[in-house]
Amino acid sequence: MPITEFLDGYTFDPETRRVMGIAYEMACAAFRLRGDRTERLKEITAKKIIALAKEGLRDPNLLCEWTLDDLCSSPHGVGRFSFFPQKPVDIGDFS
Repeated sequence: MPITEFLDGYTFDPETRRVMGIAYEMACAAFRLRGDRTERLKEITAKKIIALAKEGLRDPNLLCEWTLDDLCSSPHGVGRFSFFPQKPVDIGDFS
């Protein structure tokens, strides 16, 4: 199932949808999500990626990494990025 199934009417530009789709596929592969028994975890994974993208994150590697970190950091799947995702800091900002 593509990540677009979980957008709930929210629109992103085509490039952001593409990046989110890549991150979603990477996260599903990392979790080995296959078959019908994993649908709920697929939905949670997609919603985490979408929430991070809404905050402006556009790097598929970071979208995947932060989603995996968030889902693995708590027994309930609610980690540090659930409500207020931290934004990556560019080292150039401190020069």
